[in-house]
Amino acid sequence: MEKYFNIAGPCNEKSHYMVPVLKRIKAIDRLVRQGHYFVIHAPRQTGKTTLIKALVNHYNSEANYYALYCSLESVQVFTEPERGIPEISDNIRLALKYSNLPHNLEFVKTTTQNYSTQISEGLRDYCSILDKPLIIFFDEIDGLQNGTLVTFLRQLRDSYISRPEITFVHCIALVGMRNIRDYRSKIRDTQQTLGSASPFNIISEALTIKNFLFSDIESLYLQHTQATGQVFEKTALEKVFEQTDGQPWLVNAIAREIIQNILEDDHAQKITEELVQQAIQNIILRRDTHIDSLFDKLKEPRVRKIIEPIILGKPNEISISSDDTQYCMDLGLIKIFDGEILPANKIYNEVIIRTLSYDSQFELIHKIKPDWVDDHCNIDMTRLIKGFQQFWRENADIWVEKYEYKEAAPHLILQAFLQRVINGGGTILREYASGRERMDLCVIFGNNKYPIELKIRYSKSVVQEGIEQLANYMTTLGEATGWLVIFDRDTAKKWDEKIFWVTENYEGKTIHVVGC
Repeated sequence: MEKYFNIAGPCNEKSHYMVPVLKRIKAIDRLVRQGHYFVIHAPRQTGKTTLIKALVNHYNSEANYYALYCSLESVQVFTEPERGIPEISDNIRLALKYSNLPHNLEFVKTTTQNYSTQISEGLRDYCSILDKPLIIFFDEIDGLQNGTLVTFLRQLRDSYISRPEITFVHCIALVGMRNIRDYRSKIRDTQQTLGSASPFNIISEALTIKNFLFSDIESLYLQHTQATGQVFEKTALEKVFEQTDGQPWLVNAIAREIIQNILEDDHAQKITEELVQQAIQNIILRRDTHIDSLFDKLKEPRVRKIIEPIILGKPNEISISSDDTQYCMDLGLIKIFDGEILPANKIYNEVIIRTLSYDSQFELIHKIKPDWVDDHCNIDMTRLIKGFQQFWRENADIWVEKYEYKEAAPHLILQAFLQRVINGGGTILREYASGRERMDLCVIFGNNKYPIELKIRYSKSVVQEGIEQLANYMTTLGEATGWLVIFDRDTAKKWDEKIFWVTENYEGKTIHVVGC
């Protein structure tokens, strides 16, 4: 069978190019041997199901344990334990039925109608007839809701603390996107008591699956080279790592997009850095399922509380230890790097803004005539931004109201405006300047670069700070002309006070200071 880069569902060694999964969390074997109950959590499409299915095969191939994979995805619609617990029991029964474990038809719904003991009694009875300890990996655990979640975990806890006097499951892993602390907050939101003996306190450790290292990407792509002879240039590998930070779905999706869609399986062509960039743009513009499902989370209020200050460069409004921050990290939206809270990778940098401003980009199709570009791929950026000033003056109040991210709305609307102008012919590089209350943009069109800095007027010093910051950014880009756009959100001021244009010369650089 011809192997390929997989972007849909779990991977398997027969069909897909894969990074060896068992090395991705080395601590698991110790937890299994010691009989712990633990959590494996990681963002969507990082390889959780692939990992635990490999672990099941691994332990079943040895002589010491029986291992079972059981997905609870279908149970998430049942919030009441009277219905949810029998569904979980059915899922366990079906998982056993299609496994190779002995007595796999012996687990049935217990005769008791008491849902509060149904699963614990069934697993006790089943484990008592096995000749080896049982390990269960419960996948999609974070889909369980309210009373079903609490009742299920309570049954695990009650049987866990009854060992070894009562035979029960030797080791259980709860697998999902979120850590156990988020289950607690979800239950608290429903005002449902956990009681004095919390069902969460049996969890000994919470493990996460890390992104690919650069060496993992090299190894993964080399498998394709060995199979087909198609070479990935070193700069292409570096570009993939730089843009994805090793996020597994993105790493696979970029390779797949180049090989199957751009080059149409022409393995004679080398894979270059330029092809990687083209693939990234294709994936972003197509809004693949992974990106759509992940960034659907941007609509959640607890996510907005974290992402909006990141866009505005105001990390002081974010507590690293808060449940909301940890939730965004568990979702894979953000990371902490060198003490800064940032989007998880450069592709997400782009997609966060594109997603939040998508409706505006669509509406602007009919409001903007992108005639600021000449035949030589030069943008008249001064004329373009003056055009935006007029648009902002006429439409600001109406357009800001469309946004849930109201404080960041000016940043998002200007970027939608720019995106509409350059679509199909250029790109925008975005830098989230954590702690410096700004966002740096570099519009790239043809061979030209246009540095722009966005700031909100929070103090009188904003202009001088912005000039100095933009000058430093221009130096890194090697450009001599830049635009500093400052939004004034003071509703008491008249537009004639907010709208201005001043050109400054600073350290040999020309900086246009634009008031909006």
